[in-house]
Order: sequence, then structure tokens, then C-alpha cells
Amino acid sequence: MKEVQRSLSYFIEHSSPLPTTFAESIAQIKTFALQQFQQEIEQKQLYYHTREHIENVQRRANLILQAIAPYWSDLASGDRPTIDLPRTALLLDLCAISHDMVQLFVPHQPHMTRQREPGASERTTIERLVAYIHKLNQQLQAGDPNSPARLTDDDIWVIQAAIAATICAYDPGEQAIYQPALDETNLCLPIVARILALADIGALSIDGVQVYEREGTLLFLEENLDLIPLLLEGRIDALGAEDPELYESLRQRLLKRCRFQVNFAKSRLARFDREILGLPEQAMSTLTHNVFRYLTPATIAEIVAIAPTAEKTSLEELLEFFKFEQYLETQSFS
Repeated sequence: MKEVQRSLSYFIEHSSPLPTTFAESIAQIKTFALQQFQQEIEQKQLYYHTREHIENVQRRANLILQAIAPYWSDLASGDRPTIDLPRTALLLDLCAISHDMVQLFVPHQPHMTRQREPGASERTTIERLVAYIHKLNQQLQAGDPNSPARLTDDDIWVIQAAIAATICAYDPGEQAIYQPALDETNLCLPIVARILALADIGALSIDGVQVYEREGTLLFLEENLDLIPLLLEGRIDALGAEDPELYESLRQRLLKRCRFQVNFAKSRLARFDREILGLPEQAMSTLTHNVFRYLTPATIAEIVAIAPTAEKTSLEELLEFFKFEQYLETQSFS
């Protein structure tokens, strides 16, 4: 923790001049988050949680925001205050960039999928990001107690809620992950949080089957690093004869991933109507037909048809489906 505090202080001290506007503060915080994230990418060999994923989430979040922006006043009613659209857009972009800033894996045995403790990465990300914001606010207040560049308590609450909303849980019935924060009864969730959560796991819904499969492949690489040297060194073809146990381990892991992708796609469609309840009703047609346009029974049928999920599927068939060779050059780790 002391090392983290020193890192926060060093970054702020060497980020000059101090921001004078809210937008400049957001820009500085984003720079800090991206610096921290890049270290995670390199140190932990991340293939899926990369700048590409962040850019995709930014783009998807902006599409949702633009779809509901014409109906913005509908979100400010009853106990809800008037919403500042420009400020909200800046907060949303910050959250999209920083939500995966820290990636924590639990210890694992060789030739096993590395996993994360649910919520641990997000909670640590929130803690580190908010600590940086507080230090920045302290410096801004020392220079001008009324500085418009300071983030308010409400801003910080929105950031915390948004990143926490991306925490996933596993539904054993659907055999898929979901985001508990998007529960239909949680209608007090900040709009930034709802948009970010939908954008984070919205590859299939917003971008279609090809992007959905690409993300699945990159996530498998990230969580199963033992496959990478076998592919790069050309040893995968002889694995069945040389190491039948590892051959079967990889086959089972890939088969599990294929089945998960089918179940996750079905779950996305089943949960969609509940998860968008906190968005303006007048925007539902635009959201359904223009933004989440791939989330249809036809898309699910396509995924079911092309994913090899039969128990006797060979490792060779699974490798052909995932097309790992296309993605191994997406990252270069020293």
C-alpha cells in the first residue's frame, strides 16, 4: 500500500500544471489510469483486458449514451435531480477507461485456468482510483478552495458505483455470468453505472458474432497462458502423442469455453429487458433496433450452430474454431 501511495503522489507531482477545469481533471485521471493499466497488461500478460477492450467499451458506452441523450430529461424526475449531460459524459468516459485498471488473479496450479476472485479487481481498482482523486482534490483545494476542477462527492460516488457495477457473478441455472448491479429492482443505480455495465459485456449485443468470438478467444488466451508456448513453438500438433494428459486438459478447457459462449449469449438475450429498465422508456426502440441490434434469436441460433460443443469434439477442431494464431501477435511481452 505504501508503494501505491508513493506512486500516486509521484504521478500527481509530475503532472503539471494542475487542472483548472473539470474536464482537465478527468483527462489527468484518465492518464493515470491508463499508465497503471499498461503496467498490468505487461506484467500479467493480458490478452483480453487491453487498450483494445477499453476502446471498445468507450465506443459502446458512447453509443448507449447518444441513444438516450434526446430523452435525458426523462431521467430527472421525482427524487432524481436534473442531470448534467456534459459532466456525465466525462464521468462515463473516465469509468470506461479505468474500470479494468487492476487485474488480480488467484494462485493456481500449472496447466489450469487462472481465475479472479469475484469483485477483487474492481474493488482494488476503485480504491486506487479514488485515492488518486482524493490526492488530486487536496492539491486543487490547496491552490483554490473553490476550484471548479475538483471532483465532488457525488462524482466520486458515481465512479465507485459504475466500476462496481461491472462486477460479475455466476448463475448456475443459466451457466453464464451476469452483473448483479443490473438487477431489475435496482432502479436507483446511477445512469453512468448502468451504461458502463451494459457496454462492458455488450460485445455480442452491440458488435455482433465476430467480435463476440474474438473476445472469447482473447479471454481464453489470457486465462490459459500455458497454451501460448505450445502454439508459438509448434508443439501443439504432437501434444496428443507426447502429453495425452495435457492434451485432454486443454481439450476440456476449450470445450468448456465453447459451451460457456453459447450459454452466455443465451443469457444476454434472456436478461436484456430487465437490464435496460433504468434507461428512458422513449429510447427503448432505438436501443433495441439500433444499439443492441444483434441481440436477437437469430444471432443466438447462429452461435449455437457454429460453436463445437459435442463431448467428443477433438482438440484440433476446437483449435480451428478459436483461431488463436490470428491473435497471438496482439501483445508482445518481454
